[in-house]
Amino acid sequence: MLSKQIQEDVANSSAIRAMFTEGMELAKRVGSENVYDFSLGNPVTPVPEAFTQAMLDIIEEEKDTTKLHGYMDNAGYPEVRSAIAKHLNKRFGVSLNQRNIIMTVGAAGAINVILKTIIDPGDEMAVFAPYFTEYRNYIGNWRGNLVTIDPDYETFQPDFEDLKRKISPKTKALIINNPVNPTGVVYSEETIKKIAAILEEKQREYGHEIYIISDEPYRELIYDGLSTVFLTKYYANTFVTYSFSKSLSLPGERIGYMVIPDEMADFDAMIAALTIANRICGFINAPSLMQKAVARCLDEKTDVEFYNRNRKALYEMLTELGFECVYPQGTFYLFVKSPTRDEKAFVEAGKRHHIMMVNGTTFHCPGYVRLAYCVQPEVIEHAKDAFAALAKEYNLKGKKS
Repeated sequence: MLSKQIQEDVANSSAIRAMFTEGMELAKRVGSENVYDFSLGNPVTPVPEAFTQAMLDIIEEEKDTTKLHGYMDNAGYPEVRSAIAKHLNKRFGVSLNQRNIIMTVGAAGAINVILKTIIDPGDEMAVFAPYFTEYRNYIGNWRGNLVTIDPDYETFQPDFEDLKRKISPKTKALIINNPVNPTGVVYSEETIKKIAAILEEKQREYGHEIYIISDEPYRELIYDGLSTVFLTKYYANTFVTYSFSKSLSLPGERIGYMVIPDEMADFDAMIAALTIANRICGFINAPSLMQKAVARCLDEKTDVEFYNRNRKALYEMLTELGFECVYPQGTFYLFVKSPTRDEKAFVEAGKRHHIMMVNGTTFHCPGYVRLAYCVQPEVIEHAKDAFAALAKEYNLKGKKS
């Protein structure tokens, strides 16, 4: 018999994956060239040649295959962790070494390991809306309660007053996703400082640690000369989680890491607990070959300009047709205001024109839809007539040419 929890989880399963699957089925019926699938954040820029070469070199160099594919320390290979620490030190001006790094099964694995380590049943985890839908599942895995912090709906930046109101004695941590999936908003240094100051005050008021989990899989995907800050420099009790899924186009390989700064409260006990939690969660250690390969590719960069061109093309096309869009500063997502209050009906209308979008309720933000522009440019180009028909259906007034 299925557990009550998994029955509930199945009933509320990811709308993102469901839309992606529906898009594939539609493509079988009408042809993939006639389906405009903006549902899934699956990178389309090629894996860097340096990564492929690194894989080949490692296999050639390591003759002992049992060593290459065997177990290692639960925290990962020391030389890989050291390489990542040096890379971060150079890039962000921090002082890390291998003990500050734990290799993980992607950022998702890292977040689950952290939550396993810090949550007691009933503890609260604060998350800024709109948020990546899987956060709710990760928190639920460990019987925590998700508390939603409202954004400023004009800018989709954090509402600091709502943050102050909702951080309670039960709050164990705040999850920050920067840049933000689904809005593409980037939090500035000033914003991070304000968040840190509020949490410092709440730590003093309640007499216990309140952690930040800074989830940064889109750290490399930022536009218009903007950049992100490294949060451990602003708040000691910060975990940074990172995935190579977007930066190296490796989502299926499940490889990432977490950073724990020396300044974190009870650092030694925390490192020991996280390392054991990595095993208890069933991850044991991050994939062996992937660890070695990414360590040789830390300076490789994704083709940000590819996504930037898509960003501009989709944003300009939709705004010219009369749609209201949040201007994305990062990620590869566009958040579009639904022309009707029921954005799920808008999503269904889009499907009639073979446009696959994800409803905003999935991200705890009804009234909007998310479009992933990690697609080939011709998908955007060919979708124009379909979006024009959709705009006409809702009597949107586009810009006159």
